[in-house]
Amino acid sequence: MKVVTTKDKYIETVVPAMEKKFGYGNVMAAPRILKVVVNVGTGKLGKEGDKAQEVFDSIMVIAGQKPVKTKAKKAIAGFKTREGMEVGVKVTLRGKRMWSFIDRLVNATLPRTKDFQGIPVSSVDSNGNLNIGIKEHLIFPEISPEQVKTIFGMQVTVTSTAKSKEEGTEFYRLLGFPLRKN
Repeated sequence: MKVVTTKDKYIETVVPAMEKKFGYGNVMAAPRILKVVVNVGTGKLGKEGDKAQEVFDSIMVIAGQKPVKTKAKKAIAGFKTREGMEVGVKVTLRGKRMWSFIDRLVNATLPRTKDFQGIPVSSVDSNGNLNIGIKEHLIFPEISPEQVKTIFGMQVTVTSTAKSKEEGTEFYRLLGFPLRKN
């Protein structure tokens, strides 16, 4: 028996359903996922080297790819940042790693979230992209809670070629993202 991945589901069911509902003239006109960006703002942790390194290593384990440290573009006194100061960690996933991450996010990670009621429909923007805020990185199965010293949240952005909020919402529902019924 073959395990149905999100990519297989996209090819076999999502594209035909989207073509039928929105009346695309071509298979290539159906929305597709371009990339997934996982971003963590380290904030105060950026000053503490060992904790910042733990965030870096955890994101590498979660994403399966080496992340990039993001730096402040300009100094902001209110946030106590200076230009060039490390303020976060991000990783951009495409191709096989992207589909693998989406599989794990939808099927393993989001269901493990405490009191999870689904992703709000307002998380889909007017361009058809999905933004998910995750409060604790411990919900990822790759992370062992016993070895974690620092708990942090992250932002997951799924960028698609959907042209509107309605198109994007339907696309993510068909892919299996647990969007709330609003």
